[in-house]
Amino acid sequence: MKAIEVTEYGDSDALEVVDADLPEPNAGEVRIEVEAAGINFADIMQRRGVYPDGPDAPYAPGMEAAGTVDAVGEGVEDVSEGDRVVAMLDTGGYAEYVTANAAMLFPIPEGTSFDEAAGFPVQFLTAHSCLFEWGGLAEGESVLIQAAAGGVGTAAVQLASNAGAEVFGTASTQEKLDLVADLGCDHPINYTETDFREVVDNETDGEGVDLVLESVGDDVFERSLDAMAHFGRMVTFGVASGVPAEVENRRLLFENKTVKGYHLGQAFAHDPDRVLQAVPDLTEGLTSGDLEVILGESFALEDAAEAHQYIEDRKSSGKVVLKP
Repeated sequence: MKAIEVTEYGDSDALEVVDADLPEPNAGEVRIEVEAAGINFADIMQRRGVYPDGPDAPYAPGMEAAGTVDAVGEGVEDVSEGDRVVAMLDTGGYAEYVTANAAMLFPIPEGTSFDEAAGFPVQFLTAHSCLFEWGGLAEGESVLIQAAAGGVGTAAVQLASNAGAEVFGTASTQEKLDLVADLGCDHPINYTETDFREVVDNETDGEGVDLVLESVGDDVFERSLDAMAHFGRMVTFGVASGVPAEVENRRLLFENKTVKGYHLGQAFAHDPDRVLQAVPDLTEGLTSGDLEVILGESFALEDAAEAHQYIEDRKSSGKVVLKP
């Protein structure tokens, strides 16, 4: 079968197409014929070699894969050959076939495409956890979502808007701003032209927002703290800039502000029930049309390097997928 391998850490050209053996499912696993593999920014950080506890090169990247079960390992119940599923993976999703832990599978709702399914687990579980389980967002509160036009961002805008929050969101182009506005963002902000802190100050009479979802790091983290209200909360879940941020405890102390970290994989490993409690509501939302997976560009599997570069060049909106 064809698969993608990170031969060594580096730029997007470190992704190479290789011939690999067809994997066989172990006990508790299934094998999936992949129809769509989701790309996450964490994949890019792993490829660069800067992801904490990331895989050692060479390895096969890919944390999400949607497709059809074509083999079932010993001891697997409730999953059959032919089932349409999406899987969360440690690695290996960029391939024609992948094996997955049966406990990490989600059935694909009726009417949902494989491409849409590949944009569901990481994005929507991260967005829901950051907003509600970790962020404590309540109806009538305000939230600032950084990178609002990305995969997690587009999910978070919808969830926050549906929950009755006032939504601020940053993006870099008019096309992206129009997208997030259509999804329910009350205050789309072009961060290349406007200081988001000024917009927040103007729209909240200088009070600031109740919650920030921050995934960039560097000075965006510090400026996001500036945009928070007294007793405000921040959930930080990424370092897209590649530059980690730091915060003084003295500042948190005197401004009564809270910063929490969120990592989907670690959260799932230590408290899976807390993460997965959102699945029924998210599935219902996707089925009913109240929630939508926003799809960006799709690339052929062999064009994985081009797809990574497309995201790194900040050209993408929504979910970018690979098609074996």
